Amino acid sequence: MTRLLAALALLTIAAAASAQTRTPASPVAPPQGAAEPVPTSALDGNWRGTSDGGSCNAPLDYVLTIENGFVDGSAFDTTARGPVPNTHHGPAPAPTPGLWQIHGVARDSGPFSLISVASVKGSARREGKLSAKGDGAALVVTETGGCRRTARLVRS
Repeated sequence: MTRLLAALALLTIAAAASAQTRTPASPVAPPQGAAEPVPTSALDGNWRGTSDGGSCNAPLDYVLTIENGFVDGSAFDTTARGPVPNTHHGPAPAPTPGLWQIHGVARDSGPFSLISVASVKGSARREGKLSAKGDGAALVVTETGGCRRTARLVRS
């Protein structure tokens, strides 16, 4: 009985798939062989660098990718430490964020803004704003608040 039901289900699916017809291409759609050129940015590429410690004395290692002007990357705090054993039996200090996700849209001329979000658990959401600008063969990223770290990134 179960074999009969399985066979009937397969036949129903096959009949429905074969009954569908392909719609013709829209008259306003571009021809299939001609793709539009993708806009590029002078800052496109992979960028790496380390910031100074800023007022927090905690440098960040930056890894950014800019593709078609869209910025995606991360910054890692090598000095961040997670929870440690509490030998004094007092309240433990909150762990510092060690990983920051960075997003934004790059501009070829002038400074542009980026958003950084800390990868932390729970409701302790931390956000920051960054300012970036191309400087010759480098990309300079500066925190506009918080520790006010500055990083000079180079293409990798």
